[in-house]
Amino acid sequence: MYRFEILRYDATQAAPPRFQSYELEPQRKMSVLEALLVIQSEQDPSLAFRYACRGAVCGSCAMSIDGKPQLACRVQLEGLPSRRVILEPLPHFEVLRDLVVDMDPFWRKYERVRPWLHAEIDNARHRGMSEADRRRIDQYVNCILCGLCYAACPMLSSRQEFTGPAALAKLYRFLVDSRERRGPETLAGEDSPEGAWVCRNITRCIDVCPKQVRPTDAIAGLRRRLVAHRCKRLLSKNPDKAHED
Repeated sequence: MYRFEILRYDATQAAPPRFQSYELEPQRKMSVLEALLVIQSEQDPSLAFRYACRGAVCGSCAMSIDGKPQLACRVQLEGLPSRRVILEPLPHFEVLRDLVVDMDPFWRKYERVRPWLHAEIDNARHRGMSEADRRRIDQYVNCILCGLCYAACPMLSSRQEFTGPAALAKLYRFLVDSRERRGPETLAGEDSPEGAWVCRNITRCIDVCPKQVRPTDAIAGLRRRLVAHRCKRLLSKNPDKAHED
């Protein structure tokens, strides 16, 4: 028998958050998400959580499981350290109801980096990509935008305006794309107190990523580009100095 302790809260009500316990005896191998669906169906239809694909593709079922941001569809009950399972909403997000959080700040920061290819591609003369170029962006393409890295990042506890690891990794994905034609303005937008310099390379984002994306590697790459961009600007203002060097 498993005991689930789930944080319950409704932002539209005056009642404070509370933990509510449910007991469930799995009849077969079961994920945390499958257990939640059974609890909702058989014990408490008012329990709120998100899910969609059930296959670690959409990232909708992200939540805190025993204190660690994870995808509920990937976590098997038999793999947990005990039969007492504590479920909470993701940190760094406003809770709407139970395990459902407001993702709007995450999406606004993601939109801020303009995460699309800035290049006009003529299908008749499509500019291809080499295998080496493709490998440079592979891991970042795999990001499913689940928000786990955002929830795990300790810097967001004190710097709520920090762009966050997911958005910065996606920005780097496009900047190193061999087809990209954007100017420096998007990169310069993250050269700020809320941008790429906030990261302290603690790597919790790497630890929780379900797709083996390494956001800190991308942030390091962005910083190198920011330094190079600053140097170019300084040299352009002092051409005589650049000639002497």
